[in-house]
Amino acid sequence: MATATAPPPLRVDELIAQSPTPTRSFEFFPPKDDAGFAALYRTIDRLRPLAPGYVSVTYGAGGSTRQKTVDLAGRIQNEIGIRSVAHLTCVGHTKDEIGAILDGLWDAGVRNVLALRGDPPKGQSDFVPTDGGFAYASELIAFIAERNSGFCILASGYPEGHIHCLNRVRDLEHLKAKQDAGASVIVTQFFFDNAEFYAFRGAARKIGITAPIVAGIMPVVSVAGVKRMVALSGARIPNPLLVALENVENDNDAVGKIGIAHALEQCQDLLAQGVDGIHFYTLNRSRATVEICSAL
Repeated sequence: MATATAPPPLRVDELIAQSPTPTRSFEFFPPKDDAGFAALYRTIDRLRPLAPGYVSVTYGAGGSTRQKTVDLAGRIQNEIGIRSVAHLTCVGHTKDEIGAILDGLWDAGVRNVLALRGDPPKGQSDFVPTDGGFAYASELIAFIAERNSGFCILASGYPEGHIHCLNRVRDLEHLKAKQDAGASVIVTQFFFDNAEFYAFRGAARKIGITAPIVAGIMPVVSVAGVKRMVALSGARIPNPLLVALENVENDNDAVGKIGIAHALEQCQDLLAQGVDGIHFYTLNRSRATVEICSAL
């Protein structure tokens, strides 16, 4: 008599614990209009054969994509059949509002939340906590964990330090506080130098951070685009890569080839060094991620 096979876990922490190989996952953002959503679903169709362990859906500045994030994460989970992680930030929300968002995600079948402090809304340079809300990601994480222990809570890590916290020791202490509050998986900001990731991972383990650390990779597809992202994130581009990109800045195909080759080399090295998983920042595009994953 055949025995029934247990269904795959919905929680990302359980998935990583049970997976015999490092997980692959993708990040998307909610588009602004119907045409953007149609393009995104085509992207997801092209990426789906790569069998991602999960995908994450970002949350706009100041909660500007709040309902789109909930709806998109739910649709990917239920209609497309890929495990979803919904981003959630502290910006512009009271505890009651965040509680309502969590209820909406739970009702949509989403069981994973990436909890972030979040960036200030457009026009504001500094983060200002909302009255009745949270000042730190660790506070948001503790609230989620206490309110509904069924959620797997993911936290963000910054191999090169958070752009608003240049002291790396203090930044790691903040990460430890997120784990202590209830985060069970860490997904890093993108980086272009694996040495930064290995130093970060080693330092994290030394202070008692035991959660899986998933490496964030963003293939370069545009020189102007990556410079903009680097300025916002504080990540650094190694000089040899930057020079190579700038030499072909006006040739999109050449930029893409260099970006893909560099990201592929990063991924191969990360896998050889026992990374827990790789999270691709797709920018809602498929070509680079398909080429890289197909070559691994």
